[in-house]
Amino acid sequence: MYKTIADIDGMSCGMCEAHVQDAIRKALDVQKVKANKGSGTLEIIAETAYDEADLKKVLDPTGYRVLSAASEPYEKKKRGFHLFG
Repeated sequence: MYKTIADIDGMSCGMCEAHVQDAIRKALDVQKVKANKGSGTLEIIAETAYDEADLKKVLDPTGYRVLSAASEPYEKKKRGFHLFG
């Protein structure tokens, strides 16, 4: 699994976040995607490490600009539990 974080220009409202997320979901095989207009970032969790070129292919036609992107290995956090007794 990989986590890809990208800086995105052009998101100014909640609908912008939704448009970016929908475009990514439709074009790429992702497990989780989260756009944040406040920080101007996009976070993707997927089996594939996506690069800036991959994201530009998807988002450039929508009017949002990918400024940068980087991927790193990702491991899902394991939830711990405690037994009392």
